Amino acid sequence: MTYDFDLLTIGAGSGGVSCSRRAAGYGARVGIIERTHSEIGGTCVLHGCVPKKLLVMGAHFAESFRDAAGYGWTTGTPEFDWVTLQANKAHELLRLNGIYRDLLTNSGVTILAGTGRIVDAHTVAIGDKTFTAAHILIATGSHPHALPIAGAEHSITSDVALDLPELPRRIVIIGAGYIGVEFAGIFHALGVEVHLVYRRPWVLPHFDQDCARHLSETLAARGIHLHPGRAARAIASTNNQLSLTLDDGTVLSGDVILNATGRRPNVAALGLADVGIAQHPETGAILIDEHLRTSIPHIYAVGDVVDEFNLTPYAIKQGRALADALFLGKPVRIQRDFIPTAVFSQPPLATVGLSEEAARSAFDRIDIYTSTFRPMLNTLAGRDERTFMKMIVDPGTDQVLGVHMVGPDAPEIMQGFATALLCGATKAQFDATIGIHPSSAEEFVTMTTRRTAHNTLKACT
Repeated sequence: MTYDFDLLTIGAGSGGVSCSRRAAGYGARVGIIERTHSEIGGTCVLHGCVPKKLLVMGAHFAESFRDAAGYGWTTGTPEFDWVTLQANKAHELLRLNGIYRDLLTNSGVTILAGTGRIVDAHTVAIGDKTFTAAHILIATGSHPHALPIAGAEHSITSDVALDLPELPRRIVIIGAGYIGVEFAGIFHALGVEVHLVYRRPWVLPHFDQDCARHLSETLAARGIHLHPGRAARAIASTNNQLSLTLDDGTVLSGDVILNATGRRPNVAALGLADVGIAQHPETGAILIDEHLRTSIPHIYAVGDVVDEFNLTPYAIKQGRALADALFLGKPVRIQRDFIPTAVFSQPPLATVGLSEEAARSAFDRIDIYTSTFRPMLNTLAGRDERTFMKMIVDPGTDQVLGVHMVGPDAPEIMQGFATALLCGATKAQFDATIGIHPSSAEEFVTMTTRRTAHNTLKACT
């Protein structure tokens, strides 16, 4: 049978673009579907990683201005203009959107505007038009999922928070995962009164607990109002003033209430149930096998829509691996261990490998090394804020299982250690490495404070 395309991708985000470009480079006839040309680039470029990082960097200058005085700089009273930052951010996103469009067209990929709906294993409809393909890739990403409480319509999601026309005086944030913690840092640094509401004892519940605890204490010391162990119950709007009622009866007021309680896969318009593509019963995420295949032959899925590791570099790896498999015959092999990640909180947190909690459940015994210190920048700046570092080691093999950090430059530092862990680095090799002095990173190769933890479940059996 002759198809319109060898590969037809639904969704022009990081995963879809990476797969489509590589496939076209191999000579495949490739089409990619996105709702509008202005959405090419996807969540990361337009509604996530990039605009958020630009806001983080903009907010960080407030700290730099304060620190400068201790180093002899007289800067006067700095003034911040939110409208200018937003305008410059929008201009940069427009530039990136154009770059992504050019990358696709210059690679020979056909861009189709509209919403794709799967008709069968080889057919996708866009409105009343249909297109056929030997292979179909779903890479439609995800969207913010607001906590469904009474009055939720009065709250905003992260998409809106990125583009607020005015800087609020007070903001209440529901949720303390990546999104909630990062926005808390952005707004607080810019002078906004911030309240952070979350159910767990610490922020970032899926990270190493020592790191989460250290970051929670640091956020509180910076002046962010934390409300741990509390659940949001209802939002009300009265005279243009918003209020959030918590489960203990506490009422928090704000100009804006940000509902930052996670994301869900974009699957509603795909027609998955009609063709029998298997999905997660709760989240709707598309289920795939180790070859990135869905339950329907010739249909694949990558990125946030499968809700595995919702990280842009991982989606790109998936997309490129699929192109290699379909058009070069290479088996799909994606590294799922030692995936580094960072939270661009203030201060940032970065990690690779196992947390202490995960290592405890997987190993009979682990060794834990930690270090807490005041980074050099903070000395003359007159700040007491401290950096926290942690390393998890398997004493049986001496292999380093996890590396964690909360402090300035943590994401930049962690990238290199991710390579080391992927190569199976041991504690002895870390110890033998000569540090770069003076730097915070050198602390990871000079750690000597050790404690040992046992797997209590295995000990009982």
